[in-house]
Amino acid sequence: MSSTGHARTAAIAIGAATVTVLGALFVADGESSASPPTEPKVQDTFDSLGAEVRAAELSDGRTAHYSDTGNKHGKPVLFIGGTGTSARASHMTDFFRTTREDLGLRFISVERNGFGDTAYDKNLGKADYAKDTLEVLDRLGVDDVSVIAISGGGPYAAELAAKAPGRISQLHLAAALPPVGPRPEYCGLSDDALTAAVKDQIKDPRTWWAFPDDSPVKSIPGFADTAYEEGARTYNQRGQQADPAPQVHEQRLYCERPGPDLSGLDAPVYLYGGKKDTTVPPATLKTWQDALPGKEKVRTYADSGHDVQYRHWDQILVDLAGHGDRTVICKGGTTRVLAAGEADRLLAKGKATLGSCAWKKK
Repeated sequence: MSSTGHARTAAIAIGAATVTVLGALFVADGESSASPPTEPKVQDTFDSLGAEVRAAELSDGRTAHYSDTGNKHGKPVLFIGGTGTSARASHMTDFFRTTREDLGLRFISVERNGFGDTAYDKNLGKADYAKDTLEVLDRLGVDDVSVIAISGGGPYAAELAAKAPGRISQLHLAAALPPVGPRPEYCGLSDDALTAAVKDQIKDPRTWWAFPDDSPVKSIPGFADTAYEEGARTYNQRGQQADPAPQVHEQRLYCERPGPDLSGLDAPVYLYGGKKDTTVPPATLKTWQDALPGKEKVRTYADSGHDVQYRHWDQILVDLAGHGDRTVICKGGTTRVLAAGEADRLLAKGKATLGSCAWKKK
């Protein structure tokens, strides 16, 4: 090979070496100066899957089951679900859980006789529920509590209010069955007839928790499935396979008259009713008012039936938090909680609608 060839080969070799070195320097420099990939984040705590049901041995040896969710230093609220619900029924209101947490509300629910995890005893009545609830509250260190009762939870709330009126800071009754006034029509049925009337419904939670096609709850993501799961838990949790006896027993308790004496209650009372409600008709609001000792705040809604407790759960939460002089409205795509007079003016002018804007985002 000529000297020129050697020179060319050497130049190529030198050039390659130079490129290799420069490349290495570039890579090294890139590694030292470029930002590392963003580190994936994994949370340090668990997200809640809903209310945890706990057990507590009572003074008479029985076991109470209860849930306790929210800030333990928050304002305690006793949640009493409707007929055929377990201690986990408050989970059905978690579509506004963020609001509940922002308002600092702590929800406690005590399970009733024969439902969910709680064994059935045919000898227990509404007064026993009140006693059990007070024991659970004592165990939790809760002296005063606000109460929200839904539908068939109404008679139990009344029993508690009569037994311990001084421990109730507020009483909220949403589409709640009263334990006073005319007895329900089914009270004339025999136990066999009443069993026949309910047994097929409670076997299928989809039937038990059915809402009309035009019900606002249809717009809540996952509400129906959560309700079905609640129904399955209530009637099958202990392997009772939808035994109708506890349900028939509870409905018999609803027939008891006279109701408890509520004259000792000195707490603010809120009544909520749906004008389309055929299960607990609007007239029952007056029945409650006749039995209660003071001036109650009544909220009635033309857009609701026996789902008013869900459609206007946002307002109930605000009331429970002590803001009963304010109204939840949607104005211009933003949810506001305004002084009642200001909200009424906007509603009258058609510039706002009742409740969170979430109801308009279907």
